[in-house]
Amino acid sequence: MTGAAHTPLRLEVIVASVRPERFAPVVADWFLATARERPEFDTGVIDLLDTPLPADLTETPDVLDFRARLGAADAFVAVTSEYNHGYPASLKTAFDSAKHEWRAKPIGFVSYGGMSGGLRAVEQLRQVVAELHMVSLRESVGFHRAKRQFDADGRTRDGAAIDAAERMLGQLSWWGRALRAARDAEPYPG
Repeated sequence: MTGAAHTPLRLEVIVASVRPERFAPVVADWFLATARERPEFDTGVIDLLDTPLPADLTETPDVLDFRARLGAADAFVAVTSEYNHGYPASLKTAFDSAKHEWRAKPIGFVSYGGMSGGLRAVEQLRQVVAELHMVSLRESVGFHRAKRQFDADGRTRDGAAIDAAERMLGQLSWWGRALRAARDAEPYPG
């Protein structure tokens, strides 16, 4: 393999929750540490708390910067909470603020919440990303009763989540390389 096959995939991790006193940074930091151990990824963070995207979807300089960052990415992971059996409005605004930049790229999910661990939010998000022509990974990471799963230093002993993260990153790497090669060979027709 030569050239693009050896170039690390640009992975953008999107932190969805923007609520005050959110738990998102604990989960996101754990996942980022895991992803950054893998040399096939060049990992960045898009924290929606720090990304001013207008709810009315107007085009602003911040939106154009956001789109450019998405366009340069090869893969995504959304770290999302579950609110009232759904995902945060900030994440829907992020998806709706761009169109072509998402297409033909893989996305994985790291969710957290109460009893469901955010899985209901992920199931809804799979429908949204399909409409954006993204590839939703089969494997996802979920933390049930998330605040009980992490110690004071942000570490977890949740073996199922740790294993799922490794499997998901492997799938993300495979899909990311396959889709990048396909986009390089021929523009996506969607």
